[in-house]
Order: sequence, then C-alpha cells, then structure tokens
Amino acid sequence: MASGPGKQGSKVVSRSAAGGSGGPGGPGGGNPGGAPVVPLASPLMGKKKKPFLGMPAPLGYVPGLGRGATGFTTRSDIGPARDANDPVDDRHAPPGKRTVGDQMKKNEEDEEDLNDTNYDEFNGYAGSLFSSGPYEKDDEEADAIYAALDKRMDERRKERRELREKDEIEKYRMERPKIQQQFSDLKRKLAEVSEDDWLSIPEVGDARNKRQRNPRHEKLTPMPDSFFSKHLQSGDKNTSVDPLKGLGGLNTPYPGGVTPGTGELDMRKIGQARNTLMDMRLSQVSDSVSGQTVVDPKGYLTDLNSMIPTHGGDISDIKKARLLLKSVRETNPHHPPAWIASARLEEVTGKLQVARNLIIKGTEMCPKSEDMWLEAARLQPGDTAKAVVAQAVRHLPGSVRIYIRAAELETDVRAKKRVLRKALENVSKSVRLWKTAVELEDPEDARIMLSRAVECCPTSVELWLALARLETYENARRVLNKARENIPTDRHIWITAAKLEEANGNTQMVEKIIDRAITSLGANGDAEECDKAGSVATCQAVIRAVIGIAIEEEDCKHTWMEDSESCVSHGALECARAIYAHALQVFPSKKSVWLRAAYFEKNHGTRESLEALLQRAVAHCPKAEVLWLMGAKSKWLANDVPAARSILALAFQANPNSEEIWLAAVKLESENNEYERARRLLAKARSSAPTARVFMKSVKLEWVLGNIEAAHELCAEALRHYEDFPKLWMMKGQIEEQSENMDKARDAYNQGLKKCLHAMSLWVLLSRLEERVGQLTRARAILEKARLKNPQTPELWLESVRLEFRAGLKNISHTLMAKALQECPNSGILWAEAVFLEARPQRKTKSVDALKKCEHDPHVLLAVAKLFWSERKITKAREWFLRTVKIEPDLGDAWALFYKFELQHGTEEQQEEVRKRCENAEPRHGELWCAESKHVLNWQKKIGEILSQVAGKFKNTF
Repeated sequence: MASGPGKQGSKVVSRSAAGGSGGPGGPGGGNPGGAPVVPLASPLMGKKKKPFLGMPAPLGYVPGLGRGATGFTTRSDIGPARDANDPVDDRHAPPGKRTVGDQMKKNEEDEEDLNDTNYDEFNGYAGSLFSSGPYEKDDEEADAIYAALDKRMDERRKERRELREKDEIEKYRMERPKIQQQFSDLKRKLAEVSEDDWLSIPEVGDARNKRQRNPRHEKLTPMPDSFFSKHLQSGDKNTSVDPLKGLGGLNTPYPGGVTPGTGELDMRKIGQARNTLMDMRLSQVSDSVSGQTVVDPKGYLTDLNSMIPTHGGDISDIKKARLLLKSVRETNPHHPPAWIASARLEEVTGKLQVARNLIIKGTEMCPKSEDMWLEAARLQPGDTAKAVVAQAVRHLPGSVRIYIRAAELETDVRAKKRVLRKALENVSKSVRLWKTAVELEDPEDARIMLSRAVECCPTSVELWLALARLETYENARRVLNKARENIPTDRHIWITAAKLEEANGNTQMVEKIIDRAITSLGANGDAEECDKAGSVATCQAVIRAVIGIAIEEEDCKHTWMEDSESCVSHGALECARAIYAHALQVFPSKKSVWLRAAYFEKNHGTRESLEALLQRAVAHCPKAEVLWLMGAKSKWLANDVPAARSILALAFQANPNSEEIWLAAVKLESENNEYERARRLLAKARSSAPTARVFMKSVKLEWVLGNIEAAHELCAEALRHYEDFPKLWMMKGQIEEQSENMDKARDAYNQGLKKCLHAMSLWVLLSRLEERVGQLTRARAILEKARLKNPQTPELWLESVRLEFRAGLKNISHTLMAKALQECPNSGILWAEAVFLEARPQRKTKSVDALKKCEHDPHVLLAVAKLFWSERKITKAREWFLRTVKIEPDLGDAWALFYKFELQHGTEEQQEEVRKRCENAEPRHGELWCAESKHVLNWQKKIGEILSQVAGKFKNTF
C-alpha cells in the first residue's frame, strides 16, 4: 500500500533526528514517487529560545531514565578528588535503592511499633531507648524506692479520695433514688399479706412485644404481587383471604384484621387503619390548620422542667408504677396495700390532692382496714383528719391505734382526756390506752384510774408498780401483795416490795423478802438497779442472797473479785462494797482480799470508811505490813500524827524487825521535823534490823540535814557491810561531787563499778563527771566500756547518744542511735529519743515506726503527745497524754509534761484535775522526776510541788 503524506513526513522527521541531510539535494532527500518534498522548519527559526536550554541538568537527573535507559558513569564524571562538603551525587545510584516501595518500607521500619503485643510493663515498647541495656541491682533499688513513694503518696490520698467518692455516691443516691427505695415501706408491709390475698392477686398481662408474643408458626408472611394480579385477571372481587388456607394451601393465619365470625382477613380495613394511624402521627407534630409546628421553641425547656417530678425519680419508672398499681386496684379493689401504695406514689410526685382522693376512695373500698384509715388521717389536713378518724371509729370501734391517733390530733388536754376515756369505754383491756390516759391525769386522778386499770389489766406489771408508787405505805404493801398473787413469776414486784420496806425503815423485812424472792424465782441480777435507785439495803440483801449461787467453792474468791471490778466499772459502788463485805466474811484471813477492799475504799470511799476497814484488816492479818502502813499514812495525811505513831507502834509489836515499818516511822518523824526522833529510830533500826536500806536512809538523813562528816562516816560503815549495794556508792560519789572533790568522787564511782559491774547508774554518773570536768574522750570511753560489759542496755546507748548531741556532734549521735536501735529494737526510751533527733518533716514518720515497734510503751506514747503538742494539735495531744498516764501512772515525767501542757493550753479546772490525779498516783519514776524528787534540797517537798518544779524544767525545744 502506498504511503500517504503523513507517512512521508514521519520518515523525514526520523532522518532529521538521526542526523542525516534533510535538504532536497541531499542523499535520501529525493522522493521515489516523485512527489515534492516539503522541508521542515527549524525549531529555533522564528521562535524565542527556551530558558532551560543550555542549563546544567538537575542533581540526580539521568537522561532517558523514564524510557528505560540506565546510563553509565566515567572517571571524567567523578573527577580526581572531591571536597568533603560537596553534596553527594546520587545520579548514578543503583536503581533498586530508589524505588518507592523500598522507601515506604524503610519509613515503616523507622516508625515505632505501638501494638499492645509489643508492650512490656517494665521496658515499655520494644523500641525503647534503654530496653537493650542490662538491668542491674541499682536499677532494681531505684525502682523499689519509686514504687514505695508511689504507694506512700497513694496511701496519703486514699482516705480523702474514699471520703470524696462516698460523698459523691451518697449525693447521687439522694438525687436519683431507685424505685425499690421508694417502695421499701410497701415491701415491708408485704409480710402482713395473708395467703388468700396472695392467691387473689390477678395474673399480669403479657407485656412482651408483638414479635415475642407470636410463636414462629404465627409469623406474618407477606403476599406476593402475583397473587393479586392473578385474582384481578380472573375477575375475582373478593377482598379477603381465608387465614386457615393461606397461600397454596399453607396454614398462614394473620394476627390482625380478621373479621369476627368469618375468620377472614379484611384488606380494606387494614388500609383504613393504616391511614388512620398515619394521620394520628402526623397530627402530633404539625398543626392541621396552618401546617406550622405546635412546639413552642421558647417555652420548650420550661415545659420539660414542669414535667419532671419533685422527688427526682425516673419518669418512665413512675408511669410504670402508676400503671401497675392501677392494675392491682382494678383487679383486687379490696386490697388495702394497693390503695396505700398508690396514694404514697402520688404524694412523693407532688400530687397531694390526687393522693387524698385515692386514699378516700380506698377507705370506701376497704372500710375495715386500720392502716387505710390511719393513712387517710395522715394525708388529710387538721379538721378533715379529725372527721376521717371519727368515721374510722364508727367502722372500727375496737382499734387502739385509731384512738391514739384521734387523741394526738387534739390540741387541748381536755379533749385528749375525753377521747381516751371514750376509748377506754370501748377497749378496756388495752394497757397502752391506760398508760396514755394516766400520763395526762393529776396524781390523785391517776391513782383512781390505776386502781381501775389493774382490775381491767391484772397481768400488767407496769400498772401495778405505778399504782404502788402513788399509794401510801400500807396501801402500797397491799397493792404489791395483790400484784404478786396475780403475777407470781415477775421479779420486779419482789424488788419493789423490798425497796418499799427499806424506804420506810423496815430493813429487817428486806432480807425476808429477798430470801422469799430467791426461793420462788431463783437467782436474780437486780442489785445494780437497786444501787442506782439508792436502795442500799436492798442491794446488799440481793448480793448476799445471790452471790454464792452456781459458783464452785474454789472459784469463789476469783469470781467475786471480778464481779466487784465489774460493778465498779458500771458505777454500782454499793454492789461492789457489798461483794467485798461478803468476801471478807468468807475469807477473813486473806490479805489480798483486805488489800483490794482497802484500795476500793481509798479510791471510792471516805477516809473514815477506809480507816475502819483497815482496823478490821490488821486485826485479822497482823503480819500484813502494807495494811499497817496504809492506816498510818491515812492518819498522817489527816494531820493526826499521834494516831499515826500509835498505829506504827502497834505494827512494831506485830512485826518487831520489819524494815518497812522502821522506815515508815523514820519518814513520819522526819517529815514532821522530828529529826532527833528519826535519828534515834534509825540507830535502833541499825542495831536491831541492820539492812542496806536502813543504812542508806541513815546516810540520806544526815546528808539532807547538812551533816556531811556524819554522812561520810555512816556511808563508810555501810559499805563495810554492804559493798555490793550500788546506791551507797552513788551517794558517796554525789556527796564528794557536792563538796567539789572530783577526784574522790571519781574514785568512789570506780570502786563501786568494781563491786557492782551491772549498775547502770554508776556508769552514767562517772561519764557525766568526766564530761563536767571537760574530759569528753574519757566520758565516751567509759560509756563504750559500759556497753561492752552490759550489752543490749538501752540506758547506756541513750546516754551515749545524748553525750554526742550535747557535744554538738549531731552526725555521730545519729549514727549511734541507728546502732542502738539495731541492738535494742524494742526499747521505748530509744525510740522516743530517736523521734526528736530527726528533723521536723521526718518526725511523724519516725513516730509511726516507733509505735509499730513499741505500741504500748509509755515513753513512745509520751513522745507522740509531745509531737502533737509541737504541731499545735491540742486535742490530739491531750488524748495521747491521757493515754500515757493511764498506761503508766508511775511515770513522773509524763505527769509533769501533761501539767505543763495544761498550763499553756488548758483551763484551771483541767490543771487542777491533772495535779490531783498526779498526787493520787504518787509517781516515783522518770528521769527528771527522780532528779528533782531525790535532790537534797527537795527532800521535804510534796508531790504537787515536785510536779510544778519538774514542769518548769521542761523546755519547748522539741
């Protein structure tokens, strides 16, 4: 086929592009067909030069790369050398590295995999910076510290968070109560429903939707269009289908639209019903006249608020409850709880008038229901409620509750009496009505009414006892005898008869009545009631009658002591006194029983009762030194020194060589400034009963009186006999220190330590002596040696810590305290000191640790009280001070600190109470307390004076 002009033009262009001659005379320029050749115009002829021509190719450009060319690189392209800062020429990079897919894959590899399966709880995601590093012990310790801090912070916020959550839940429950909470009272009344009422409850209708109600074989099957077209072509004018036949002979019944009596489905009525339903739905959202919406956009929210019930419940729940209760009322109109529940539902939703109408209708349906009338009276206002109650009385003339309600509605006392008397005419057997009526009467009228009441209600103990209280003595006896005949098994009548006899001075009859009561009734426990009522003789008679019942002989003493303590804790002091009296009759030679009874009289009785008891005690137990001493001290505190001397003289006769009695006699004389008598007594004691304590008291008397030489001689004589008694060495060294003889004092302490290696006070005194003279290193060495000789001794560790602290070496004191707590982990004095060695922010944590180790140690409790005091938590500090002195009343430092606390933050009454309690406790221990009470200048001061001095020594440096 010959080629056309287009073919020729193509050939010419190809040649030109190949570099051949394109002229007419050139080779290949001719046309074989002789057709004229049209020369092509040059692209540069008559046109502007393109701006990109002659410019260097962009970086990375490869000519022909898009058409499949790969290119190549020569040495001339690279050059002999390149500078390090020159951009990299990636024009000839391998094609495989520059594909788009590889670049995306590389980006995906650079991104971190955040999948849950790639997450580790400790290392995080697999791409973590430190996930590949080793997990060393330092990392583990750091993680444990952080975990402990997190746990501590969470515990600090736990209580506040739990309280906030609890408040939020309660607030939410208050605002949105559940439906079962609203009907809880009705649920409780369901217990009163009888079996017949349960059986008469109607069956609830099927509340399921249409799909759930219809079984599978009753499902609606739509008819195909072919069915209608077939009947239209056949000219059949029937508009209904037999549901029993269905389509093709299948049983396909239709649930709705069936014509009654024929069993056929009316298609026309189905269409009409559908149109009617559509019209109703459209009319709800549009106006039939103008077509505009009937919803007011401005008052829409206001209308919604008005629909919300006042009690804040769910609207749908209220509607459901209202429908259910309506169903119950209609199915069983004679069921009172349904009417009451309906009325209360309307009441809580704010529809009070509807509730009143419902309850009135309920009274008409259930006129014999007491609860129905009471509910109606509650819902109605004052006058209307009275009318309702009057109507209720006509229907239920024997209802006590309705009469009581009628009396409550009356405001006048006369009207109340009139209502109650009318009620008693109809219901004379009601104890409640009689009690209510008697309470409104005067004593004389009440006595007349009670005489009638006991005739109508002879089994009521309360009415008999009330009548006996209002009668005279003789009439009351007759009333109680008659009551006992009617109610022979009640114990209150016997007890009241005994109280009556005691109140009228006939105490001999009390024993007989109680004995007869025990015989007829058995064991009884009314002694405490008699004690509280002030009937002491009756109480004691009851105790004597019942104290030995059902108790083994060997357990009597233990059981009676426990019973007495129980009576004291309940405030029944006469019961406890009666128990002690009976126990002393049974065990007259038991020293422990006499001592318990004496302590009871000392704490809860009078001085006369205590002295009388002690006289009887020493007569039965003459060898009990403590009983003699208690009697002498009681006389001495009453400033009856001659009586105290006579008691001690009798005690000497009963116990001729008793050290305690000798020392008590010496103290009595020395306290009353009879120093010569005291010296003679001590000299006589040293000759007849030469004990270490007698020598020590002899030295102490001469020392405090200023006879230093005599004190030296007596001390030397005492040490010849009792060189292993450390207090003698301590006194010798302190006497030398007072005389400024430091070398002799040092020698005394060193000699004492050779004989008494385990005397901690001697080690402490020697260390303080060296510290006082400026020998800190020697003092430290003495304490170290003491700790080696006496390991696990808290007092020595405490003195070492304080020595370094007083020297200003706080770091060393902290180190020593840590070692001390390791060696003595359960020492209260060490933990108490450790709390205040810490800085203020760490003291609370340290106190918690101390309480964990020593929960009931008085020193730790005292430290916690001081800590609260330093934080100005006054109430808590007072509580901890009270706890301390209750656990250990013998700790004088606790009383002194407590007194100083009350001086700063308490009233005068509180200060005086602490002083009195301290004087009664008579503390003897405590570091500062012993230092003040045993000082030679304070030997005659009372406990109250020592308390003030020790309180003044404390400084608020904690």
